Amino acid sequence: MAASLLPPPDPQFVLRGTQSAVHALHFFGGAQGQGRPLLLSGSLSGLVHIWSLQTRRAVATLDGHGGQCVTWLQTLPQGHRLLSQGRDLKLRLWDLAEGRNAIVDSVPLESMGFCRSSVLAGGQERWMLAMPGRGNDEVQILEMPSKTSVCTLKPEADAKPGMPMCLELWQADSSPRPLLLAGYEDGSVALWDVSERKVCSRVACHTEPVMGFDFDSQKARGVSGSAEKALAVWSLDEQQALQVRGTHELTNPGIADVKIRPDRKILATAGWDHRVRVFHWWTMKPLAVLSFHSATVHCVAFATDGLLAAGSGDQRISIWSLYPIRSDASTPSLGHAEGREVGTQTLA
Repeated sequence: MAASLLPPPDPQFVLRGTQSAVHALHFFGGAQGQGRPLLLSGSLSGLVHIWSLQTRRAVATLDGHGGQCVTWLQTLPQGHRLLSQGRDLKLRLWDLAEGRNAIVDSVPLESMGFCRSSVLAGGQERWMLAMPGRGNDEVQILEMPSKTSVCTLKPEADAKPGMPMCLELWQADSSPRPLLLAGYEDGSVALWDVSERKVCSRVACHTEPVMGFDFDSQKARGVSGSAEKALAVWSLDEQQALQVRGTHELTNPGIADVKIRPDRKILATAGWDHRVRVFHWWTMKPLAVLSFHSATVHCVAFATDGLLAAGSGDQRISIWSLYPIRSDASTPSLGHAEGREVGTQTLA
């Protein structure tokens, strides 16, 4: 007799109180590394909330973007510092140490696009920042905190990729040279050698703008989503050539964000159809469809302990514990995925 389908899992808990749509999420290690991580959220109203996952309440609210939508949040590894990007054309650097919550620096943006910035940590308090540039198709690279211009990455004359939509700075284990992955308006993903200021490779992944991607540098493999009904999986070979490995068709169009969990076992997508979808990262097998939200899911984020957060236009943040990270690799039942039963599995 066939096993009955299990219902979708429920959130572990829900955070309310942002007062507007949630457009950015980022987990932070927490004060003095004690207890559960803190969660940072950026809202349409321009506020950044710092949430305690123990009390499930906001412990601080940062107001630094003049009421304009916060689109990106990132903490820096050196000290309690936060970068926030807003539609007010400002990148703010916050000092969060000892409850200060103060803006200590600001970088002006020269593009009104939707592109989120990216950072690459260096040594001795220095770090690299990639952000949308002045030109429609440009990416600006700065050395921080000095704000020294490293270079401007502009596509070759015959390439017309449109605006950069998402960025990720990274370094290969085999080389200290900084590299940049950029997703563009024409649906392509390009790999830049920052030092050489040149495109190493470009691949067409989508027919619509790349809305979000994530890259697994250990597997040299990435995944991207767009306005269309498919995820694209692509890889990078030893000659720094990008190639599409396959696509995964979705039930509904529109992916706003994609994140791979830190242990590289699963990934989550934020959908225009109000759903979060969870996939096995290596096989792309659907594992769960999380249908809690009542409006577009704009962003997802994973904590190092495996917690998943999703932020939505319904002004709520859902927190999920799915396939917990365990040393024995065993996993609990999750319910159904895309109409199929999901039982106990091993995420190898």
